[in-house]
This record gives sequence, C-alpha cells and structure tokens, in this order.
Amino acid sequence: MNGHHPVNPIYPTYPSSDNLSLLCYMELKLFGIAKDIVGSNKLCIAANNFATVGELKQWLSQQYPRLQQLRSVAVAVNSEYAEDNQSLQDAHEIALIPPVSGG
Repeated sequence: MNGHHPVNPIYPTYPSSDNLSLLCYMELKLFGIAKDIVGSNKLCIAANNFATVGELKQWLSQQYPRLQQLRSVAVAVNSEYAEDNQSLQDAHEIALIPPVSGG
C-alpha cells in the first residue's frame, strides 16, 4: 500500500494501518448480515461527506447494493437509535444494525 487512497468517503479499517486512522472522522460499526455484506465489522468514514443519517444510508446502499435487500436497517448514532433526518455533525460513532431474526 502506497499510502494514497482513491477519493472515497469510506475506507475499511485495518489494525496495522496508522495512515487510515488519520483519515477517520468517525467509526461505522456493522453487525449481523450487514457485516457480512460489507465484508468488515468496521468502516472508517469521513463525516463531512454526509450531513444526515439518511444520506449515509443512501450512500451505503449505492456502495453495497445487497443492503437494499434487507427489510429494515436501524442506525445508532453515539449509542442512540437515530432517524434518517438526524444530523451527523456531532457523531463520533455510528452503528448499522440489520433486522434481527428469531422467534
């Protein structure tokens, strides 16, 4: 890896890569099937590319089309469930929570 990244608001986080941590404005944690679809349990996103939760969800759906197949995806911002119109301005941590199956 040469230290240069394509222009992209989201990067996978790698434990051994200090350069990526400098680009990380907030952490996106992924759970369940969302983690499987994305291929990682954590992504680092540049928060200034998304004003709201809805914009982030729309972008994720474009980048990972299989997410659109989920009947619902909840988002938590700073450990609290968030609506699509919630601002990401003060977000430090975001979690993408897919539907939970069970009986």
